[in-house]
Amino acid sequence: MKIKRHFVSGLFLGLALIFVNAATWAQPRGVEVHTEWVLESDGVQQGGTLRGAFSMNLPKGYHTNSNTPLEDYLIPTVLSMELPEGITIKELVYPEALEIITGGSTTPLAVYEEEFAIGVVLEAAETAALGDYPVKLKFRYQACDDKSCFAPKNIRKEFTLSVVSPDSPVTTDSNTVFVSIAWDTGIEAALPLTSTEDTKADVPALPASSTEEIMAMLDKFDVVATDGGFLKPKKFIEFIDAAESGTVRKGMFEERGPLVILLLIIVGGMALNLTPCVLPLIPINLAIIGAGAKAGSKSRGFVLGAAYGSAMALVYGILGLIVILTAGSFGTINASPWFNIGIAVLFVVLGLAMFDIISIDFSKFQNKINMAGKGKKGSVPLAFGMGGVAALLAGACVAPVVIQVIIFSSDMYAKGSTLALALPFFLGLGMALPWPFAGAGMSFLPKPGAWMVRVKQAMGVFILAFAAYYGFLAYKILDQRNVDQAKVAESVEALLKEGWTPSITQGLEQALAEDKMVLVDMWATWCKNCLVMDETTFKDDAVNERLEEYVKIKFQAEQLDESPAADVLNHFGGIGLPTYAILRPKSAETSN
Repeated sequence: MKIKRHFVSGLFLGLALIFVNAATWAQPRGVEVHTEWVLESDGVQQGGTLRGAFSMNLPKGYHTNSNTPLEDYLIPTVLSMELPEGITIKELVYPEALEIITGGSTTPLAVYEEEFAIGVVLEAAETAALGDYPVKLKFRYQACDDKSCFAPKNIRKEFTLSVVSPDSPVTTDSNTVFVSIAWDTGIEAALPLTSTEDTKADVPALPASSTEEIMAMLDKFDVVATDGGFLKPKKFIEFIDAAESGTVRKGMFEERGPLVILLLIIVGGMALNLTPCVLPLIPINLAIIGAGAKAGSKSRGFVLGAAYGSAMALVYGILGLIVILTAGSFGTINASPWFNIGIAVLFVVLGLAMFDIISIDFSKFQNKINMAGKGKKGSVPLAFGMGGVAALLAGACVAPVVIQVIIFSSDMYAKGSTLALALPFFLGLGMALPWPFAGAGMSFLPKPGAWMVRVKQAMGVFILAFAAYYGFLAYKILDQRNVDQAKVAESVEALLKEGWTPSITQGLEQALAEDKMVLVDMWATWCKNCLVMDETTFKDDAVNERLEEYVKIKFQAEQLDESPAADVLNHFGGIGLPTYAILRPKSAETSN
């Protein structure tokens, strides 16, 4: 079949998403949400009531568990407040939950989808003291899509509540959010809202330690190695070996001057032309854009090649800029199984085209452009468009280079360097450099021949392997459903019986007293990989043998966005859960 012009735009968009998928190398801790708290009036009269509303807006396709989920292990959506004396919550109104089926489960879940509001009726006693009072509000939720869930998060807000006399007028706010709340379905708020449990799982009790105590103890240790995610026993032992030997895994751009960094990035960009995604297609692309002998002259071929290369630099520059500036928005893309399935299907089509099972014919598109160009050989617009597609295709093949540039650029930008935003452009510029000369018909290009058929078929195998990879990613995401928190807690309890400790301060004190190295495993009841690690790697005999002389700490980090979990994770340089850190007591000279 013939693939027409609309296929080009679809292919370009799909490959753009591949670039974004490579750049968002770590799943974020949550999704971007919008919340708002409004009061119906600017004050509450003594003996009167005041309505408030907390609204939430999730990205399309996301939901939270209801305030009364159908499964005990699920984290509920809960709104709570700390109120001054004389003010109580008379009524708490949650929206009506929807029951949905997610993933491969046949058990329905009670959820709130995308946009919803929670209503609160505050009541002031007749004896409530007049004045303005600060009120703290806490909203706890866990965002999920239809296949996976992010870490639970807390949103805290603070507002001023004015108590006025019964004869004092109050100004009413006609915010439309109050209309959306079914006030007649509310419940009396007799429950202690300020002590709502964060999780229903029966997790081991942790000795109380303040953030200051934990960080003071951590300052007495050197963090010699940090890693995260699921690690098989062999990889985990390599992690231990690297920590004990003092081997530090550095990025390819660390501790290098700006000129060296630019040179490495440009050379890396040039290397993209040598990947299996691009190299076999160089003669084909040159023929499509009308370069080389078909251009009519070397100067025009040079122009066509330059257009082809400039598109590469522009694509890398623009997409890199978008990813760096809006990492939070793009971070959820690779968490979608449908995105990965779509990429897998796209690569299947491209792979079959390499075996001529499907024909992707750009000749009509080229001929129309040539006609519009009054018979000129070669087309600058087509050369530019094909350059953009080639840049994206190469980005999928050499994800390590792309990832290193994005990570390094993001880190530099976070530290205040705006020049970091240009680094992805230089990666594309490096890839673009050979193409003006290729367009002019330089002799170093491979000559067309029968060998291209075999290379094309080999390329088909490579692309189909990519399709299998993205299909596997989709399967893994489908498998990342809500975790049975009770099962995670049981796995932790089993490790505690084997000598691990749940207290980070007690564990560090023991390590100081015995001059031992420390392994800290940060976990949470909602973390599926934490459960997998407990049941596999941490039960491996070789791993346990290597950790025999270590003080082993299971540090529960249920709320990654709050202290002390956030402080500890940042101290270790971790990204998400699970995170593993190996510590060594500082020498007496260093600690004094």
